[in-house]
Amino acid sequence: MEMFSIASGSSGNCILVGNDRDHVLVDCGISGKKTEKGLNQYDLTTPDCAGILITHEHIDHIAGLGVLMRRYALKVYATAGTINAILRDGRIGKVDQSLFSVIHADESFQIGSLGVRPVHICHDAADPVGYIINDDSGKKVGVVTDLGCYDDHIVDELQGLSAVLLEANHDENMLSCGPYPYQLKRRIRSDYGHLSNSLSGQLLGRILNDHMEHVYLGHLSAENNYGPLALETVGQEITDGDNPYKAKDFNITVASRHEVSEKVVF
Repeated sequence: MEMFSIASGSSGNCILVGNDRDHVLVDCGISGKKTEKGLNQYDLTTPDCAGILITHEHIDHIAGLGVLMRRYALKVYATAGTINAILRDGRIGKVDQSLFSVIHADESFQIGSLGVRPVHICHDAADPVGYIINDDSGKKVGVVTDLGCYDDHIVDELQGLSAVLLEANHDENMLSCGPYPYQLKRRIRSDYGHLSNSLSGQLLGRILNDHMEHVYLGHLSAENNYGPLALETVGQEITDGDNPYKAKDFNITVASRHEVSEKVVF
């Protein structure tokens, strides 16, 4: 299997997951042009994708969706609540609604050779999910961002991953001292907001395993976080946590908001 981030952050999210037979995009919160350019860096094109998995309806996850649907007639997979919210909002423009396929949280389905499992997450959206994707090699990856909290169910679902892109949105001190208005700070900190660096590290401490090939830290805030701080805080939580691992045991990198990440093949 293979995985890379084309963009990850509040300005847009788009992740590629696949194998030598099938590929899918997880979200398309950047322009169609930027999506295509990112795919081209690894000798892929948008028509090579068998579909788009949408996590939720916020604009940084669907900004390019309408263009890709109209231009390539790509099939789009999302929960009923997410689809209804997208269509009600209208920001993706007129699209062929038959391209939407309704999925259900915690019910697996197949796209070609890829098994896909949507996992319910806590976020202030209609019916948001993260995704776990696997194939017959036994490898599986997770893309889990935009969650204000996690519980035992999410931890159980994320066991045995070979790679993961996990949210490390903000540093708690930077958020507290930063320029955001109080209500926005309160929303980000809430159980329906975004995962802090510390919580991201604590969650990783519960899902790391001997076969984890790579960890991407994603959806970093431009105002309330920066890469080295996220890596340091997450790493410290792993190393000091109640688990058998140290941060140095794993390849942990930050998925950039503007640059295509390294591709991980496993």
